[in-house]
Amino acid sequence: MTIHRPGRPGDLPAAELLWARWAFVAVLEATTEAEGHGIHRTGHWIDGARLRLDDAGCTCWTLARMGQGRFVLYGEDESSDVKWHEPAVDMLAQAPDWLPYETLRDLLEGWELGCVYWYENGAWARAPYPADLKDDGLDCGMSRFVEREELLRLLAGHGPAAKELLEAAENYRLTPGALDALAAESGNGGRDADWDLPAVHRALQLAGLTADAVPAP
Repeated sequence: MTIHRPGRPGDLPAAELLWARWAFVAVLEATTEAEGHGIHRTGHWIDGARLRLDDAGCTCWTLARMGQGRFVLYGEDESSDVKWHEPAVDMLAQAPDWLPYETLRDLLEGWELGCVYWYENGAWARAPYPADLKDDGLDCGMSRFVEREELLRLLAGHGPAAKELLEAAENYRLTPGALDALAAESGNGGRDADWDLPAVHRALQLAGLTADAVPAP
């Protein structure tokens, strides 16, 4: 699947699949030390009913579960032209009333928002864009979860067996035992931080990727 520039709603996989892929990476990266940093973190992590991505420079994104099968994806990448476009693009035009408007408006006021996509009834949508808009940052921000080859490269640092667990994560059948086995088999070589299995298990529970998990409200 290729993401257009600017992005189109049809470029994104189902929100449940996007959540599973992103959450799997967040689970693998989880550490107790990073949990202590609160919102001042980098990498991929889960924060309650929100998945976060921040590379500390170029791209920063959130995917939030809003309940009743609804999700919202928002953030920015340095490639986005949306907030600089003249005339201004209303990123919340035609948006539903269940979006986290206080958060989104705070980001808008701080010039920290590049695009907003929302998911309801099995489909993504976004505000209309002017014909001359070149990019909204979706490609650079989300291609790591949309393009399978990019996702597999992202997982490579967690050991060869990580890609074998991807399908289990995508089907919400990942288990703590499978992650324990992955850590034992792959060791810490190639990872940015040593395996922290208690933190990994906590992230897995928050992510809801297990068969017995109760989805976040």
